[in-house]
Amino acid sequence: MAHSNTRANDGKITYPPGVKEISDKISKEEMVRRLKMVVKTFMDMDQDSEDEKEQYLNLALHLASDFFLKHPDKDVRLLVACCLADIFRIYAPEAPYTSPDKLKDIFMFITRQLKGLEDTKSPQFNRYFYLLENIAWVKSYNICFELEDSNEIFTQLYRTLFSVINNGHNQKVHMHMVDLMSSIICEGDTVSQELLDSVLVNLVPAHKNLNKQAYDLAKALLKRTAQAIEPYITNFFNQVLMLGKTSISDLSEHVFDLILELYNIDSHLLLSVLPQLEFKLKSNDNDERLQVVKLLAKMFGAKDSELASQNKPLWQCFLGRFNDIHVPIRLECVKFASHCLMNHPDLTKDLTDYLRVRSHDPEEAIRHDVIVSIVTAAKKDLSLVNEQLLNYVRERTLDKRWRVRKEAMMGLAQIYKKYTLQNDGGKDLVKQIAWIKDKLLHIYYQNSIDDRLLVERILAQYLVPHTLDTTERMKCLYYLYATLDPNAVKALNELWKCQNTLRHHVKDLLDLIKNNKTEAASKAVFSKVMIITRNLPDPGKAQDFMKKFIQVLEEDEKVRKQLDTLVSPTCSCKQAETCVREITKKLGNPKQPTNPFLEMIKFLLERIAPVHIDTASISALIKQVNKSIDCTADDDEEGVPTDQAIRAGLELLKVLSFTHPIAFRSAETFESLLQCLKMDDEKVAEAALQIFKNTGHKIEEDFPHIRSALLPVLQQKAKKGPIRQAKYSIHCIHSIFSNKETQFAQIFEPLHKSLDPSNLEQLIIPLVSIGHIALLAPDQFASPLKSLVANFIVKDLLMNDRLIGKKTVKLWVPDDEVSPETLVKIQAIKLMVRWLLGMKNNSSKSGTSTLRLLTAILHSDGDLTEQGKISKPDMSRLRLAAGCAILKLAQEPCYHEIITLDQYQLCSLVINDECYQVRQMYAQKLHKGLSRLRLPLEYLAIFALCAKDPVKERRAHARQCLVKNINVRREYLKQHAAVSEKLLSLLPEYVVPYTIHLLAHDPDYIKVQDIEQLKDLKECLWFVLEILMAKNENNSHAFIRKMVENIKQTKDAQGPNDVKMNEKLYTVCDVAMHIIMSRSTTYSLESPKDPVLPARFFTQPDKNFSNTKNYLPSEMKSFFTPGKPKAANVLGAVNKPLSSAGKHSQSKSSRMETVSNASSNSDPSSPGRSKGRLDSTEMDHSENEEFTMLGSPLSGKSMDRSDDYTLTRTEVEKPKGRRKASAGDQDDRVGKEDTSKVGQEPNKKTGQRGRKRTAAALALESDDQSWPEEKRLKEDSLEFEDEQNSPPKKGRRGRPPKSAAGGTPNEESAGKTSKKVRKKAAPVAVAAEEVAEEEEVTEELKDIETEQKPKGGQRSKTPKKSKKAEITDSSQDDSGISTPQKKRGRPPKTPQSQPKKNAQKGRARKSSAKDIDSEEDVETSPFSPPSNEDYSRDEVVNMEEEEEEEEEPVVTVRRRSSKKR
Repeated sequence: MAHSNTRANDGKITYPPGVKEISDKISKEEMVRRLKMVVKTFMDMDQDSEDEKEQYLNLALHLASDFFLKHPDKDVRLLVACCLADIFRIYAPEAPYTSPDKLKDIFMFITRQLKGLEDTKSPQFNRYFYLLENIAWVKSYNICFELEDSNEIFTQLYRTLFSVINNGHNQKVHMHMVDLMSSIICEGDTVSQELLDSVLVNLVPAHKNLNKQAYDLAKALLKRTAQAIEPYITNFFNQVLMLGKTSISDLSEHVFDLILELYNIDSHLLLSVLPQLEFKLKSNDNDERLQVVKLLAKMFGAKDSELASQNKPLWQCFLGRFNDIHVPIRLECVKFASHCLMNHPDLTKDLTDYLRVRSHDPEEAIRHDVIVSIVTAAKKDLSLVNEQLLNYVRERTLDKRWRVRKEAMMGLAQIYKKYTLQNDGGKDLVKQIAWIKDKLLHIYYQNSIDDRLLVERILAQYLVPHTLDTTERMKCLYYLYATLDPNAVKALNELWKCQNTLRHHVKDLLDLIKNNKTEAASKAVFSKVMIITRNLPDPGKAQDFMKKFIQVLEEDEKVRKQLDTLVSPTCSCKQAETCVREITKKLGNPKQPTNPFLEMIKFLLERIAPVHIDTASISALIKQVNKSIDCTADDDEEGVPTDQAIRAGLELLKVLSFTHPIAFRSAETFESLLQCLKMDDEKVAEAALQIFKNTGHKIEEDFPHIRSALLPVLQQKAKKGPIRQAKYSIHCIHSIFSNKETQFAQIFEPLHKSLDPSNLEQLIIPLVSIGHIALLAPDQFASPLKSLVANFIVKDLLMNDRLIGKKTVKLWVPDDEVSPETLVKIQAIKLMVRWLLGMKNNSSKSGTSTLRLLTAILHSDGDLTEQGKISKPDMSRLRLAAGCAILKLAQEPCYHEIITLDQYQLCSLVINDECYQVRQMYAQKLHKGLSRLRLPLEYLAIFALCAKDPVKERRAHARQCLVKNINVRREYLKQHAAVSEKLLSLLPEYVVPYTIHLLAHDPDYIKVQDIEQLKDLKECLWFVLEILMAKNENNSHAFIRKMVENIKQTKDAQGPNDVKMNEKLYTVCDVAMHIIMSRSTTYSLESPKDPVLPARFFTQPDKNFSNTKNYLPSEMKSFFTPGKPKAANVLGAVNKPLSSAGKHSQSKSSRMETVSNASSNSDPSSPGRSKGRLDSTEMDHSENEEFTMLGSPLSGKSMDRSDDYTLTRTEVEKPKGRRKASAGDQDDRVGKEDTSKVGQEPNKKTGQRGRKRTAAALALESDDQSWPEEKRLKEDSLEFEDEQNSPPKKGRRGRPPKSAAGGTPNEESAGKTSKKVRKKAAPVAVAAEEVAEEEEVTEELKDIETEQKPKGGQRSKTPKKSKKAEITDSSQDDSGISTPQKKRGRPPKTPQSQPKKNAQKGRARKSSAKDIDSEEDVETSPFSPPSNEDYSRDEVVNMEEEEEEEEEPVVTVRRRSSKKR
């Protein structure tokens, strides 16, 4: 090169003009001065100055000497570096330096000088910047590509630049650094791992947080060089991820952080890396999978990420990790869902199914986070969350774990408040979440006190925020109440009732504390504390805290006064808030951040504080109702029809009149209610009347003008109706007026005189009003009432059929189709009952006569005169009225004593009536009387007969009722420990003797040793025993066993000398004993006390008589399998319908058409119990099972919680085949031998209840009389001739048969169930550990708000007549002999009509029929929880159909003999 030659030829150094020699002999300052001039010279030179380049070549070489490169002064080094940079610029593209080592030294020197860039405030910073700018612009470092040590040079440069960059640098510094570094990457042949590390290290979170500018520099560099550097990045990740060579770089442990950062910088950098992540997602290393999942969650969830759409295989693989076996991975996936839902709405559909599975995850934390993710997204924007996701949150409100339930409930409440009350969404969004308020209130039916408290808090804070001003708060409550579904309304009513009851308990406690301390007072205080703590979380701790609170109340008068104000009926909402604040402030301790005592007292104060309702609130609510009446309200805007709003408003006021009656006492309120009385809407007027009844006690004294205006209205309604208004008017008069006798006389006399049997439609209102007057003032009108009942009610109405009913095959019709005469008869029956209930004595034997009359109605199928004029639906109505009337009378002790056992047994059979609606409504009345502890305990045994009901939902309802009533009695005994003298009538276990006695007298139990009949008895007994034996409290199993043993030492009091009757009793005892022995391991222990048997049912034990005989046939014993009873789940386990003696043999096709809805869950030995049960080894994963509500009417589907990775359903154990053939063959042989005798030998043991009698005579004659045997046989033969030409009728049960058997071939149709039916499942042994685990697992309930679909089809399907006829003919040869007088199995005359859903509930009834079957005592508060039936019709039917997969023998409801027409 020219430079080299020059250098070789001439070693003299030429300096710029004015610059002397620069050497070590001059001072530093002089050297700096001279160097500055050199710098200036080189700066002014350009590449075209060839002469100057030649002239200063030696100077350039001199400046690169070690003297300058290693000079101690930094200013000198800086000036030299600037010179060298210019030299590279001037001599480019070739440098004047040829030695590789010298080049390396020079560039390392320049790199070191670049560190001066760090101090932006240095006086020399501009020179450092010039240095950077020069080498960046010239790309001087590119010379190093040819050097062996280039990697070291570049790496040092990169590290230096990344270390000096800071926030003091401007954009030009940043740009020059990027230019300098990018040229090395883009123009070089390779990028070493060290160089790559020097860039990537700045992306690691720890470094990123320390130096954000270095991160930005690296980010800009990578964006600039993406295409060039991508292969080296890919290679790095290949080495680490695929080959596991973590030693190649110190950044190997940060590989996933780097991938995320690189993806955020430029996704193209990872085009070849992302497929490797799919492989890593399937790694066997849990921690590695977790790291990849965390990485991808951030990548997929990033706001502008398009990774899911760009790399669908990776997205699908990632979604698969939602089902990972490792809990932290599933948890991470669920947490990711929230970001994904918010940032990528288009991916919601993909996530939905996976979140559904995770919402059922065995891990509580995962289920919890599913809720959090969905709710977080919904609160941001409801449109981000689809309906399915919200449904998952709704399901979790019934989760087994409180934490999950709480999160779901609070999440829904927050969503509701945000979009409904704060108007953050349009009307469409409001409609989308309208179900939330209903769902939240439905949770009030949960047994857990935590749930109930949370619902109360949600109501006060979210549904109707108590912080709103009075007008807004009442408007909010008004429209909330108007839009709630019926069950939510009942829940809200129950909530107010519970709060009001607790408020009264606390008030009573305060009164006790104020009184002088005595031993009796202390006991009363303790009893009251026990009651109060049962309304608080963790009653055990609550007792201690309440005792401490009582001490505070005794010592601190201020707190006592505050609490007294809080529970006062006149406490306003503002006062309540002040009192709560003051009490909590007084009890708080600033030094104690968590105060469990204070938290518990807060719970109590929240429950009793009237934060919603006071006098001002009621006034505001009345004004809101008036606005709706005047059509000036925002009803349409709120989406509520005006009529519905007014009706709901009055219903709301009616409810509040029970809990806050004092708040209604204002002239304005009463005047508004008077206006409501004059409205045409019957419901509104009814509610207004009830409000007057509840709140009008002081009207006469305080509001005389209201009294004057109200009285004529009440008198008019009492005389003219409608029905319910007439009833409430009578009760209003009784409640409000002091001279009620005069008012009653003014109503009674004209009504009494106007009674005209020829004008039926005008009779109903007078009968209702007179009936309620008789109930409230029986002594005032004793004589005319007795005459009225004897002559008019019984003779003119009940024992006369004036109209001929419509011919129909239906057993039930809607209310508006019931004949006027039947409506009158029903009211006549009710009048008699009210009259008796008013008298409360049987001194005139009126009760006895009435009971005989009611029994006669049941005997005669509802056709008392037996003239055949009454239609079948009307007969059903009358049977129901008679049965309910007996239940009503049985609630009064004086009438309960005179009900004979025959009457009780006949009344009990109504629950097996042929008409579905009769069974349904009778069961509701029975449950109502029992749950209020008004009906005696023996009536609880009636539910055992429901095991025979062919409709699954009716059995489920009966089971609910049993559980509820047993729990009510147990709870009552806990709260009233001093009622030991009433133990016989309260202790649930005492229902066993009544059940045994009732089943021993079951009309279907004919042949003592018949296997099929005994199996039916076993089902009925197990129906009750399963619930009683679910817990062995106080060794109750031994107590039950002792009772059964004691019964075998007595005789049946109904027929102590009847050998067969007693044999039946002992046989039923043996069935019960075998169930107890097979289902309990503690039955043999000593009984806690000696049971007392009811003397009406059993004789005194004979001490000289020891009955150790086993009355069961040997083959029966195989049907009892050892095992422990499950905790009785109300909806999960429903009894299968029973086969009973006298049923048709049916083909498979005909069986398929029946309504049996078979389920085998109640059979102690049924394999159906293990169906769907989790394996015992997997039971730890069952936390997802929903919280159980035993006895709650909110029923629903059981949900399968198994997940695809951990939970597997155990295969249903194969039932051991239980041969029916042997029993069937035996029956067959008996049938062939005895068939010829059927027509020759009438049954000589026909009982009183089996004889055909004139029903009217039954009402008037003693029960002892019977018809001659010959007459009965003649009647039967005539009856059979008519039956041959009658249309098929669904069998029914409930009244005794009316005739003994003749020798007719048709009687054979009452034979045994066909041998062709499915073999019944044999017992399945359950592993002890599985059973133990199973007790902890509760079956979850589906929400009741799920779209309700009519399930009428499941209720009753009528077999075709042709098939019935074929079955009847074929069964004559195969059926076994039956007891002739029962005739239970004759082909039904008329097919059961499909009961319509709207025929039972939710239908607005016509005024003439509203009071027919749903009569309530006026005193009854509206707070009672929803009847179980409210759900069973729609929800119980929805239970899993797995239990019905196996065919069951056909079962029809037992029935009496049909009438001869």
